[in-house]
This record gives sequence, structure tokens and C-alpha cells, in this order.
Amino acid sequence: MTYLKEPDHTHGQAARTGILLINLGTPEAPTAQALRPYLKEFLSDPRVVEIPRAVWWLILNGVILNTRPKKSAGKYAAIWTAGGSPLKVHTEKQAKLLKGWLGERVASPIMVEYAMRYGNPSVPDTLARMKAAGCDRILLLPAYPQYAASSSATAFDAAYAWLLKTRNQPALRTVKHYHDHPGYIQALVANIRDYWQMHGRPDVLLMSFHGVPRYTLDKGDPYHCECQKTGRLLAEALGLEPNQFRLTFQSRFGRTEWLKPYTDKTLAELGHAGVKRVDVVAPGFVADCLETLEELAMEGRTQFLSAGGKEFHYIPALNEHPQWIAALGQIALDNLAGWVSGNWNQDSAELVQRDSKARALALGAPG
Repeated sequence: MTYLKEPDHTHGQAARTGILLINLGTPEAPTAQALRPYLKEFLSDPRVVEIPRAVWWLILNGVILNTRPKKSAGKYAAIWTAGGSPLKVHTEKQAKLLKGWLGERVASPIMVEYAMRYGNPSVPDTLARMKAAGCDRILLLPAYPQYAASSSATAFDAAYAWLLKTRNQPALRTVKHYHDHPGYIQALVANIRDYWQMHGRPDVLLMSFHGVPRYTLDKGDPYHCECQKTGRLLAEALGLEPNQFRLTFQSRFGRTEWLKPYTDKTLAELGHAGVKRVDVVAPGFVADCLETLEELAMEGRTQFLSAGGKEFHYIPALNEHPQWIAALGQIALDNLAGWVSGNWNQDSAELVQRDSKARALALGAPG
């Protein structure tokens, strides 16, 4: 094993606590050239595609990477902003706002960064930068409220792979899920009610979660159950009757069966059934991205209206909603117990650091 080079050590350097917000990732540009390496990294992950590697290698490199990048590039181009990928823009803003929220409540030194599981900034590079900045305790906070092996677990895998190559490892904690956290549920409620106050209420609220293959549920992945609980808690908090909402799954890929009911088919069924207005919300996406802005807001609209529906609304993701930032902060604090303090004093900390450095120098340590 060859370990990564350690950053220069200074005796008496103040230790910091870090929070790393991890999202899925995005290509660098809405082009086929940029999509190919991004899709290759994403679809090569054995947690994302669980079929024999040799078979999948042939399919991925022989077919998918020669056809899908161009098609996906057109979809990304439809939602790209002046600031770049919406997912990256929102995730970066969330990290900055989270830092500010915590800064008003935590006195001890804290560092908040974000990383992408696929693409840049990468998880290993960001962890290395945080370690070099003095973080000896780091909380991994995935942007996935519901745990799935293909999302949360693979984000942790990237961090653990970096740990394997690290000589002086920082302490790590992980936030597995927060699908039923009161702050998260109330943020969803506030976001939806804010939208309804401006645009009125629908006949049906459709809660669309990202899909995963059905076999993952059969093999023990808790994702389906956690989505169901989020949907139930959200419906209860909004005071919805059973006929006023649906819970569905989107973004299926390939021929295998995925979690049902499917979002696209449900939208068509609602349109054919004479439902006049449908509002779609994606509780599992805390930042707007390709799957919400293009697949739901654009394709979903076409599916519903083409089936006879009259009015379609997409309710934006939590993004920078103040209640979501507060919920994110509380989730972080719940998992930082013992690592941060509101009573930390800089003068006292500097005195301790000076004493520590003086003792180290007296014992012959290099300056």
C-alpha cells in the first residue's frame, strides 16, 4: 500500500470539525464529450448496476457510452444555467448557507464543504483539502434523505476508499438517513404550502421518488420503506386524504422491473381519469437537477397534458428554502454531539495551542 502524502504538520495547530455535504454529481458541461466520462464513472459503480461485471462492461462500453451521452447532453442543455449545473449550483449554496447557520450556533472551529460522488469536486479531493485545513473530525452528510445502497452507501464508499490510503486518518461519522426527521418533513411542508399559497392547490399531489430496481428491495435495501414513510408523514402533515396524493417512482433504466408505481404511467393514468390539475413534488431530491427539472417538470408535463390533463405544476425542490437550511443544520448538530460546542473560546484555545507547541519543542520536535 502506498499512502497519500500527509500535509505538513505544525505543533499546536487548532483542530477543526468538518462537515462534508455529498451529492450525486454532474457533468462539467451539457455536451456529449463531458457526459461520457461522467456516465462511465457513474455506471461503472457496482452499487449502481448490480449485474456481472464482464457482461455489464460489454453493454456499457459497447452500447451505452456510444449512444447515451449525446441523448443525455440534450436533456442537460435544456436545464443548464448561466452558473452551470443546477444541482451543483444549489448544493454549493446549501453548503454556504449551512456554514452560516452553524456559525451562529457553534463557537468552535467548523468547516463546511460539498463534494460530488461522481465528477467534481470529488469526495477524495475534498476530504484531503479538509484534512490539510486541520479537520481531524469529519461528518459525512449525503444529500439523500432516504438511504439506498446505490446512493448513500456509495457516497460512503468513496470516503472509505480515501481512508484506506490515508496514514493519519481523521475521525469520520456518517448520517445514514433523515427520511423521517421532523425538520426535514416540516421543510417539505413549508415548501409545498408556500407554492400553494402562490398558485392554488391541485386535485392530486404526486410525490415522485427516484426509482431503484425491485430486486434491491427483495435483497434488503430499506429505500422503498423509507420513501413510503416520508410520503405518509408528508401527507399527514399536509392534511391530505388518501385520494388527494400518490407516491410513485421515476427514472427507471433498462428492462428489469423497478419499484412501482411508475411516475410516467401514473401521470398518464391521472390524465385519462379526468383529473384536471396535478402538482408534482420530489421529496427525495433536496436540490433541483436533471431528474426534477427535465424529467418531471418537462417530460412529466407532456405526459399528463397529452393524456387529457388540464393543468400541471412542478413544485421546486427544497434548494435554499430557509426551513430546509435550518433542518439541515439541526440534522448536522444531531450528529455532531461532543464534536462541537457553543462555549468554545478562542483565547483559551490559543493558549492551549501555545503550551502544546512549547512542550513539543522542548522535547525536540521540529519547529
